[in-house]
Amino acid sequence: MGTKHFLIILTLILLFSCKQQQQAGISLTLIPPTTITNKVKLDIRAGIRNTEKSDKKLNVLFYLNEETSQNLLFETTIELAPNSTECVKFMMPTADKAGVNNILLVVKEGGKKQKLQKKIEIINSDIRSTRTIDGAWLGLYHWSEEEGKLWNSDIKKVTDEQWKEVVGSMNKIKMDIIILQEVFRNQQYVGKHNIEKDGYQGKAFYPSNLYSERMPITAKDPVEAILSSADEHGMHVFMGVGVYAWFDFTTASLEWHKNVAKELWDKYGHHPSFYGWYVGDESPGSLDGFETTVEKQLIRKKEIVAFFKGFKEFCNKLAPDKPIMLATNCFAVPAGESTYPALLENLDIICPFGFARMPKGDITGEQAAKLLQRLCDESNSHLWFDLEAFLFNKDGNLYPRPMEAIAQDLTLFDNFEKTLCYQFPGMFNDPNASIRIGNEESIKLFSDYQKYLEKIERHWGKQ
Repeated sequence: MGTKHFLIILTLILLFSCKQQQQAGISLTLIPPTTITNKVKLDIRAGIRNTEKSDKKLNVLFYLNEETSQNLLFETTIELAPNSTECVKFMMPTADKAGVNNILLVVKEGGKKQKLQKKIEIINSDIRSTRTIDGAWLGLYHWSEEEGKLWNSDIKKVTDEQWKEVVGSMNKIKMDIIILQEVFRNQQYVGKHNIEKDGYQGKAFYPSNLYSERMPITAKDPVEAILSSADEHGMHVFMGVGVYAWFDFTTASLEWHKNVAKELWDKYGHHPSFYGWYVGDESPGSLDGFETTVEKQLIRKKEIVAFFKGFKEFCNKLAPDKPIMLATNCFAVPAGESTYPALLENLDIICPFGFARMPKGDITGEQAAKLLQRLCDESNSHLWFDLEAFLFNKDGNLYPRPMEAIAQDLTLFDNFEKTLCYQFPGMFNDPNASIRIGNEESIKLFSDYQKYLEKIERHWGKQ
Protein backbone atom coordinates (compact mmCIF):
# COMPACT_ATOMS: atom_id res chain seq x y z
CA MET A 1 0.00 0.00 0.00
CA GLY A 2 1.39 3.41 -1.00
CA THR A 3 1.89 6.27 1.47
CA LYS A 4 -0.91 8.33 -0.12
CA HIS A 5 -3.43 5.50 0.20
CA PHE A 6 -2.36 4.83 3.78
CA LEU A 7 -2.89 8.49 4.72
CA ILE A 8 -6.34 8.49 3.12
CA ILE A 9 -7.36 5.41 5.08
CA LEU A 10 -5.90 6.84 8.31
CA THR A 11 -7.84 10.07 7.81
CA LEU A 12 -11.10 8.18 7.26
CA ILE A 13 -10.49 6.18 10.43
CA LEU A 14 -9.83 9.37 12.43
CA LEU A 15 -12.93 11.09 11.05
CA PHE A 16 -15.09 8.05 11.79
CA SER A 17 -13.65 7.83 15.31
CA CYS A 18 -14.37 11.51 15.97
CA LYS A 19 -17.94 11.22 14.69
CA GLN A 20 -18.48 8.15 16.83
CA GLN A 21 -17.19 10.03 19.90
CA GLN A 22 -19.58 12.94 19.23
CA GLN A 23 -22.49 10.53 18.80
CA ALA A 24 -21.50 8.69 21.97
CA GLY A 25 -21.54 12.04 23.74
CA ILE A 26 -18.02 12.28 25.20
CA SER A 27 -14.83 14.08 24.24
CA LEU A 28 -11.45 14.73 25.88
CA THR A 29 -9.31 17.87 25.66
CA LEU A 30 -5.92 18.64 27.21
CA ILE A 31 -4.77 22.23 27.74
CA PRO A 32 -2.05 22.64 26.62
CA PRO A 33 -2.37 19.90 23.98
CA THR A 34 1.30 19.28 23.22
CA THR A 35 4.62 19.01 25.08
CA ILE A 36 4.82 20.93 28.37
CA THR A 37 7.31 21.21 31.21
CA ASN A 38 6.67 19.88 34.70
CA LYS A 39 6.23 23.44 35.97
CA VAL A 40 2.86 23.67 34.18
CA LYS A 41 -0.40 22.22 35.47
CA LEU A 42 -2.24 20.14 32.87
CA ASP A 43 -5.86 21.17 32.40
CA ILE A 44 -7.82 17.96 31.71
CA ARG A 45 -11.36 18.40 30.38
CA ALA A 46 -14.13 15.96 29.53
CA GLY A 47 -17.02 17.16 27.42
CA ILE A 48 -20.20 15.25 28.25
CA ARG A 49 -23.40 15.53 26.18
CA ASN A 50 -26.82 14.03 26.77
CA THR A 51 -28.57 13.81 23.41
CA GLU A 52 -31.30 11.48 24.67
CA LYS A 53 -34.79 12.26 25.97
CA SER A 54 -34.23 11.16 29.57
CA ASP A 55 -31.97 12.23 32.44
CA LYS A 56 -28.56 10.61 32.74
CA LYS A 57 -26.46 9.88 35.81
CA LEU A 58 -22.82 9.38 34.87
CA ASN A 59 -19.64 8.52 36.70
CA VAL A 60 -16.68 10.42 35.16
CA LEU A 61 -13.10 9.33 35.92
CA PHE A 62 -9.64 10.50 34.84
CA TYR A 63 -6.67 8.12 35.03
CA LEU A 64 -2.95 8.48 34.40
CA ASN A 65 -1.60 5.78 32.08
CA GLU A 66 -3.59 2.86 33.50
CA GLU A 67 -7.17 2.30 34.60
CA THR A 68 -6.32 1.25 38.14
CA SER A 69 -7.25 2.59 41.56
CA GLN A 70 -3.63 3.65 42.15
CA ASN A 71 -3.64 5.70 38.93
CA LEU A 72 -6.99 7.42 39.48
CA LEU A 73 -6.56 11.19 39.18
CA PHE A 74 -10.11 12.38 39.67
CA GLU A 75 -13.64 11.04 39.95
CA THR A 76 -17.05 12.67 40.06
CA THR A 77 -20.71 11.89 39.40
CA ILE A 78 -22.84 14.20 37.29
CA GLU A 79 -26.50 14.33 36.37
CA LEU A 80 -27.42 15.59 32.91
CA ALA A 81 -30.86 16.67 31.79
CA PRO A 82 -31.94 15.85 28.20
CA ASN A 83 -30.19 17.91 25.49
CA SER A 84 -27.68 19.38 27.93
CA THR A 85 -23.90 19.41 28.22
CA GLU A 86 -21.30 19.64 30.96
CA CYS A 87 -17.55 20.10 31.14
CA VAL A 88 -15.74 18.13 33.85
CA LYS A 89 -12.32 19.62 34.68
CA PHE A 90 -9.27 18.55 36.64
CA MET A 91 -5.98 20.46 37.01
CA MET A 92 -3.16 17.92 37.24
CA PRO A 93 0.14 18.98 38.86
CA THR A 94 3.03 17.66 36.76
CA ALA A 95 6.10 18.11 38.98
CA ASP A 96 6.59 14.35 39.41
CA LYS A 97 5.21 13.23 36.04
CA ALA A 98 8.06 13.81 33.59
CA GLY A 99 7.94 11.53 30.56
CA VAL A 100 5.35 10.48 28.01
CA ASN A 101 1.97 9.95 29.67
CA ASN A 102 -1.51 8.92 28.61
CA ILE A 103 -4.54 10.63 30.09
CA LEU A 104 -7.53 8.28 30.20
CA LEU A 105 -11.16 9.35 30.36
CA VAL A 106 -13.68 6.75 31.50
CA VAL A 107 -17.42 7.47 31.60
CA LYS A 108 -19.72 4.91 33.21
CA GLU A 109 -23.48 4.68 33.05
CA GLY A 110 -24.89 1.61 34.74
CA GLY A 111 -23.16 -1.35 33.11
CA LYS A 112 -22.01 0.69 30.09
CA LYS A 113 -18.52 2.18 29.83
CA GLN A 114 -16.91 4.59 27.33
CA LYS A 115 -13.19 5.36 27.10
CA LEU A 116 -10.97 7.95 25.43
CA GLN A 117 -7.27 8.73 25.85
CA LYS A 118 -4.75 11.35 24.80
CA LYS A 119 -0.97 11.46 25.04
CA ILE A 120 1.05 14.25 26.66
CA GLU A 121 4.84 14.61 26.95
CA ILE A 122 6.08 16.31 30.13
CA ILE A 123 9.66 17.58 30.27
CA ASN A 124 11.61 17.95 33.51
CA SER A 125 12.63 21.61 33.75
CA ASP A 126 13.25 24.53 36.08
CA ILE A 127 11.11 26.91 33.99
CA ARG A 128 7.54 26.87 32.62
CA SER A 129 8.44 27.35 28.95
CA THR A 130 9.88 24.74 26.58
CA ARG A 131 11.60 27.63 24.75
CA THR A 132 10.21 26.41 21.45
CA ILE A 133 7.53 27.77 19.10
CA ASP A 134 4.62 25.37 19.51
CA GLY A 135 2.33 26.76 16.83
CA ALA A 136 1.52 29.71 14.61
CA TRP A 137 -1.21 31.85 13.13
CA LEU A 138 -2.35 31.12 9.60
CA GLY A 139 -3.65 34.30 8.07
CA LEU A 140 -5.33 33.38 4.79
CA TYR A 141 -4.76 36.91 3.40
CA HIS A 142 -3.25 39.78 5.36
CA TRP A 143 -5.65 42.56 6.34
CA SER A 144 -3.20 45.33 5.41
CA GLU A 145 -1.84 45.51 1.86
CA GLU A 146 0.99 47.65 3.20
CA GLU A 147 2.02 45.25 5.96
CA GLY A 148 1.43 42.17 3.79
CA LYS A 149 3.03 43.56 0.64
CA LEU A 150 5.84 40.96 0.58
CA TRP A 151 3.42 37.99 0.49
CA ASN A 152 -0.20 38.99 -0.21
CA SER A 153 0.22 38.53 -3.97
CA ASP A 154 1.55 35.01 -3.31
CA ILE A 155 -0.95 33.92 -0.66
CA LYS A 156 -3.88 34.86 -2.89
CA LYS A 157 -2.76 32.13 -5.32
CA VAL A 158 -2.44 29.29 -2.77
CA THR A 159 -4.68 26.34 -3.67
CA ASP A 160 -6.45 24.00 -1.27
CA GLU A 161 -3.76 21.35 -1.83
CA GLN A 162 -1.02 23.87 -1.18
CA TRP A 163 -2.66 24.89 2.12
CA LYS A 164 -2.36 21.23 3.09
CA GLU A 165 1.31 21.45 2.18
CA VAL A 166 1.75 24.53 4.42
CA VAL A 167 0.28 22.56 7.33
CA GLY A 168 2.73 19.73 6.63
CA SER A 169 5.62 22.20 6.68
CA MET A 170 4.48 23.48 10.08
CA ASN A 171 4.36 19.94 11.38
CA LYS A 172 7.91 19.36 10.10
CA ILE A 173 9.20 21.92 12.60
CA LYS A 174 6.73 20.88 15.31
CA MET A 175 4.49 23.93 15.13
CA ASP A 176 1.53 21.68 15.85
CA ILE A 177 -0.98 24.30 16.99
CA ILE A 178 -2.68 26.31 14.23
CA ILE A 179 -4.69 29.47 14.78
CA LEU A 180 -6.88 30.44 11.85
CA GLN A 181 -6.72 34.20 12.23
CA GLU A 182 -10.15 34.90 10.77
CA VAL A 183 -12.77 33.27 8.58
CA PHE A 184 -14.36 36.61 7.59
CA ARG A 185 -12.70 39.85 6.51
CA ASN A 186 -14.38 43.06 7.56
CA GLN A 187 -11.99 45.96 7.94
CA GLN A 188 -14.08 48.10 10.31
CA TYR A 189 -13.61 49.22 13.92
CA VAL A 190 -15.72 49.38 17.04
CA GLY A 191 -17.71 52.58 17.36
CA LYS A 192 -16.93 53.60 13.76
CA HIS A 193 -19.35 51.48 11.73
CA ASN A 194 -23.07 51.09 11.08
CA ILE A 195 -23.29 47.31 10.76
CA GLU A 196 -26.50 47.06 12.80
CA LYS A 197 -28.19 49.51 10.41
CA ASP A 198 -26.54 48.68 7.07
CA GLY A 199 -25.92 44.96 7.56
CA TYR A 200 -22.70 42.98 7.72
CA GLN A 201 -20.57 43.49 4.62
CA GLY A 202 -17.70 41.13 5.45
CA LYS A 203 -16.37 38.51 3.03
CA ALA A 204 -15.90 34.84 3.93
CA PHE A 205 -12.78 32.74 3.46
CA TYR A 206 -14.90 29.56 3.28
CA PRO A 207 -18.20 28.56 1.64
CA SER A 208 -20.54 30.24 4.12
CA ASN A 209 -24.31 29.95 3.99
CA LEU A 210 -24.63 32.98 6.28
CA TYR A 211 -23.06 35.53 3.93
CA SER A 212 -22.52 35.06 0.20
CA GLU A 213 -19.59 37.41 -0.39
CA ARG A 214 -16.23 35.61 -0.69
CA MET A 215 -12.65 36.82 -0.39
CA PRO A 216 -10.92 36.83 -3.81
CA ILE A 217 -8.53 33.94 -3.18
CA THR A 218 -7.79 30.84 -5.26
CA ALA A 219 -8.55 28.24 -2.57
CA LYS A 220 -12.17 27.06 -2.58
CA ASP A 221 -12.27 25.97 1.07
CA PRO A 222 -8.94 26.58 2.82
CA VAL A 223 -10.56 25.87 6.21
CA GLU A 224 -11.45 22.32 5.16
CA ALA A 225 -8.01 21.85 3.59
CA ILE A 226 -6.18 23.00 6.73
CA LEU A 227 -8.30 20.88 9.09
CA SER A 228 -8.04 17.73 6.96
CA SER A 229 -4.25 18.06 6.74
CA ALA A 230 -4.05 18.77 10.48
CA ASP A 231 -6.08 15.59 11.06
CA GLU A 232 -3.46 13.57 9.19
CA HIS A 233 -0.61 15.06 11.23
CA GLY A 234 -2.29 14.90 14.64
CA MET A 235 -2.28 18.70 14.98
CA HIS A 236 -4.60 21.11 16.80
CA VAL A 237 -6.56 23.93 15.14
CA PHE A 238 -8.18 26.96 16.77
CA MET A 239 -11.08 28.08 14.61
CA GLY A 240 -10.83 31.83 14.07
CA VAL A 241 -14.32 33.20 14.65
CA GLY A 242 -14.15 36.72 13.24
CA VAL A 243 -13.84 39.41 12.23
CA TYR A 244 -17.10 41.25 12.94
CA ALA A 245 -15.23 44.51 13.57
CA TRP A 246 -11.92 45.09 15.26
CA PHE A 247 -12.12 45.39 19.09
CA ASP A 248 -15.93 45.10 18.89
CA PHE A 249 -17.54 43.11 21.72
CA THR A 250 -20.98 44.64 21.59
CA THR A 251 -24.21 42.65 21.83
CA ALA A 252 -24.53 42.70 18.03
CA SER A 253 -21.01 41.32 17.70
CA LEU A 254 -21.81 38.53 20.16
CA GLU A 255 -24.85 37.42 18.14
CA TRP A 256 -22.79 37.46 14.94
CA HIS A 257 -20.06 35.35 16.58
CA LYS A 258 -22.63 32.84 17.83
CA ASN A 259 -24.07 32.41 14.35
CA VAL A 260 -20.66 31.96 12.77
CA ALA A 261 -19.49 29.55 15.50
CA LYS A 262 -22.60 27.43 14.95
CA GLU A 263 -22.01 27.25 11.20
CA LEU A 264 -18.33 26.41 11.68
CA TRP A 265 -19.18 23.63 14.15
CA ASP A 266 -21.83 22.20 11.85
CA LYS A 267 -19.47 22.23 8.85
CA TYR A 268 -16.15 21.32 10.46
CA GLY A 269 -16.82 19.99 13.98
CA HIS A 270 -16.27 16.39 12.86
CA HIS A 271 -12.54 17.00 12.38
CA PRO A 272 -10.35 15.52 15.16
CA SER A 273 -8.03 18.55 14.79
CA PHE A 274 -10.81 21.06 15.63
CA TYR A 275 -9.31 22.00 18.99
CA GLY A 276 -10.96 25.23 20.13
CA TRP A 277 -12.26 28.69 19.34
CA TYR A 278 -10.20 31.81 18.63
CA VAL A 279 -11.99 35.17 18.74
CA GLY A 280 -10.09 37.13 16.11
CA ASP A 281 -11.33 40.65 16.84
CA GLU A 282 -8.42 41.29 19.28
CA SER A 283 -8.21 43.79 22.13
CA PRO A 284 -5.74 46.18 23.75
CA GLY A 285 -4.21 44.98 27.01
CA SER A 286 -6.20 47.70 28.77
CA LEU A 287 -9.44 45.99 27.56
CA ASP A 288 -10.95 49.39 26.78
CA GLY A 289 -11.18 49.27 22.97
CA PHE A 290 -8.66 52.12 22.66
CA GLU A 291 -11.30 54.61 23.84
CA THR A 292 -10.03 57.97 25.06
CA THR A 293 -12.66 58.92 27.66
CA VAL A 294 -13.18 57.20 31.00
CA GLU A 295 -16.90 56.78 30.32
CA LYS A 296 -16.37 54.95 27.03
CA GLN A 297 -13.50 52.90 28.46
CA LEU A 298 -15.81 51.57 31.16
CA ILE A 299 -18.44 50.71 28.54
CA ARG A 300 -15.92 48.71 26.47
CA LYS A 301 -14.70 46.85 29.55
CA LYS A 302 -18.23 45.85 30.50
CA GLU A 303 -18.90 44.79 26.91
CA ILE A 304 -15.88 42.47 26.66
CA VAL A 305 -16.78 40.74 29.95
CA ALA A 306 -20.40 40.24 28.86
CA PHE A 307 -19.31 39.08 25.39
CA PHE A 308 -17.15 36.22 26.64
CA LYS A 309 -19.72 35.19 29.22
CA GLY A 310 -22.31 34.86 26.47
CA PHE A 311 -19.93 33.30 23.95
CA LYS A 312 -18.65 30.74 26.45
CA GLU A 313 -22.18 29.70 27.40
CA PHE A 314 -23.07 29.29 23.73
CA CYS A 315 -19.94 27.36 22.74
CA ASN A 316 -20.31 25.06 25.75
CA LYS A 317 -23.57 23.84 24.27
CA LEU A 318 -21.73 22.88 21.08
CA ALA A 319 -18.48 21.53 22.51
CA PRO A 320 -18.21 21.93 26.30
CA ASP A 321 -14.55 20.92 26.65
CA LYS A 322 -13.08 23.06 23.86
CA PRO A 323 -11.18 26.19 24.97
CA ILE A 324 -11.73 29.79 23.86
CA MET A 325 -8.71 32.02 23.18
CA LEU A 326 -8.22 35.76 22.66
CA ALA A 327 -5.08 37.61 21.56
CA THR A 328 -4.56 41.01 23.16
CA ASN A 329 -1.59 43.28 23.01
CA CYS A 330 0.30 43.66 26.29
CA PHE A 331 0.12 47.44 26.40
CA ALA A 332 -1.39 49.30 29.38
CA VAL A 333 -2.30 46.07 31.16
CA PRO A 334 -2.47 47.82 34.59
CA ALA A 335 -5.35 49.94 33.22
CA GLY A 336 -7.36 46.76 32.71
CA GLU A 337 -6.18 44.90 35.82
CA SER A 338 -9.48 45.22 37.69
CA THR A 339 -11.42 43.86 34.67
CA TYR A 340 -9.30 40.77 33.99
CA PRO A 341 -10.71 38.60 36.83
CA ALA A 342 -14.27 38.85 35.48
CA LEU A 343 -13.08 38.37 31.88
CA LEU A 344 -10.95 35.32 32.67
CA GLU A 345 -13.89 33.54 34.29
CA ASN A 346 -15.06 32.83 30.74
CA LEU A 347 -11.84 33.03 28.73
CA ASP A 348 -9.68 29.90 28.81
CA ILE A 349 -6.54 31.20 27.12
CA ILE A 350 -5.18 34.70 26.69
CA CYS A 351 -2.29 35.02 24.22
CA PRO A 352 -0.78 38.54 24.31
CA PHE A 353 1.62 40.04 21.76
CA GLY A 354 3.93 43.04 21.51
CA PHE A 355 6.28 42.41 24.44
CA ALA A 356 9.31 43.43 22.39
CA ARG A 357 7.83 46.85 21.50
CA MET A 358 6.29 48.27 24.68
CA PRO A 359 5.21 51.93 24.33
CA LYS A 360 7.24 54.64 26.05
CA GLY A 361 5.96 55.25 29.58
CA ASP A 362 4.38 51.79 29.90
CA ILE A 363 5.62 49.01 32.15
CA THR A 364 8.28 46.70 30.69
CA GLY A 365 7.45 43.57 28.73
CA GLU A 366 8.74 41.41 31.60
CA GLN A 367 6.52 43.27 34.07
CA ALA A 368 3.49 42.87 31.81
CA ALA A 369 4.16 39.13 31.50
CA LYS A 370 4.49 38.79 35.27
CA LEU A 371 1.25 40.71 35.93
CA LEU A 372 -0.71 38.69 33.36
CA GLN A 373 0.68 35.46 34.78
CA ARG A 374 -0.57 36.34 38.24
CA LEU A 375 -4.02 37.22 36.92
CA CYS A 376 -4.23 33.93 34.99
CA ASP A 377 -2.97 31.88 37.93
CA GLU A 378 -5.60 33.39 40.20
CA SER A 379 -8.37 32.48 37.74
CA ASN A 380 -7.01 29.06 36.63
CA SER A 381 -6.78 30.44 33.09
CA HIS A 382 -3.92 29.89 30.67
CA LEU A 383 -1.32 32.44 29.55
CA TRP A 384 0.29 31.72 26.20
CA PHE A 385 2.78 33.86 24.29
CA ASP A 386 2.08 35.39 20.88
CA LEU A 387 5.68 35.86 19.73
CA GLU A 388 6.11 38.28 16.86
CA ALA A 389 8.20 36.58 14.17
CA PHE A 390 8.29 39.77 12.08
CA LEU A 391 9.82 43.20 11.87
CA PHE A 392 8.69 46.32 9.97
CA ASN A 393 10.87 47.70 7.19
CA LYS A 394 11.08 51.41 6.35
CA ASP A 395 7.99 51.12 4.12
CA GLY A 396 5.86 49.51 6.83
CA ASN A 397 6.06 46.04 5.26
CA LEU A 398 6.40 42.99 7.50
CA TYR A 399 9.43 40.77 6.92
CA PRO A 400 10.94 37.80 8.81
CA ARG A 401 12.63 38.57 12.09
CA PRO A 402 16.15 37.13 12.48
CA MET A 403 16.32 33.88 14.45
CA GLU A 404 18.73 35.44 16.93
CA ALA A 405 16.10 37.97 18.03
CA ILE A 406 13.39 35.29 18.22
CA ALA A 407 15.69 33.13 20.37
CA GLN A 408 16.23 36.09 22.72
CA ASP A 409 12.46 36.35 23.28
CA LEU A 410 12.17 32.60 23.83
CA THR A 411 14.89 32.86 26.48
CA LEU A 412 13.71 36.08 28.14
CA PHE A 413 10.00 35.21 28.44
CA ASP A 414 10.17 31.81 30.11
CA ASN A 415 6.91 31.86 32.12
CA PHE A 416 4.52 31.11 29.23
CA GLU A 417 3.23 27.55 29.09
CA LYS A 418 2.92 27.73 25.29
CA THR A 419 4.50 29.94 22.64
CA LEU A 420 2.75 30.61 19.35
CA CYS A 421 3.99 33.01 16.70
CA TYR A 422 2.50 35.46 14.26
CA GLN A 423 2.64 34.20 11.64
CA PHE A 424 3.72 31.23 9.54
CA PRO A 425 2.78 32.40 6.00
CA GLY A 426 5.19 35.06 4.84
CA MET A 427 7.61 34.54 7.74
CA PHE A 428 8.50 30.84 7.37
CA ASN A 429 8.89 28.92 4.11
CA ASP A 430 9.86 25.29 3.78
CA PRO A 431 12.64 25.23 1.14
CA ASN A 432 11.10 22.04 -0.29
CA ALA A 433 7.58 23.46 -0.65
CA SER A 434 5.97 23.81 -4.09
CA ILE A 435 5.03 27.42 -3.40
CA ARG A 436 6.83 30.24 -1.61
CA ILE A 437 4.76 32.77 0.33
CA GLY A 438 7.03 35.77 0.88
CA ASN A 439 10.64 36.61 0.21
CA GLU A 440 13.82 34.52 0.46
CA GLU A 441 14.44 35.57 4.07
CA SER A 442 11.47 33.38 5.03
CA ILE A 443 13.33 30.29 3.76
CA LYS A 444 16.31 31.22 5.92
CA LEU A 445 14.13 31.66 9.00
CA PHE A 446 12.55 28.23 8.46
CA SER A 447 15.98 26.60 8.21
CA ASP A 448 17.42 28.60 11.11
CA TYR A 449 14.49 27.68 13.36
CA GLN A 450 14.85 24.03 12.36
CA LYS A 451 18.47 24.10 13.56
CA TYR A 452 17.48 25.94 16.75
CA LEU A 453 14.80 23.33 17.45
CA GLU A 454 17.26 20.47 17.05
CA LYS A 455 19.58 22.17 19.54
CA ILE A 456 16.79 22.69 22.10
CA GLU A 457 15.60 19.09 21.76
CA ARG A 458 19.13 17.84 22.40
CA HIS A 459 19.17 19.98 25.53
CA TRP A 460 15.86 18.61 26.79
CA GLY A 461 17.06 15.08 26.03
CA LYS A 462 19.78 15.54 28.64
CA GLN A 463 17.36 16.56 31.40
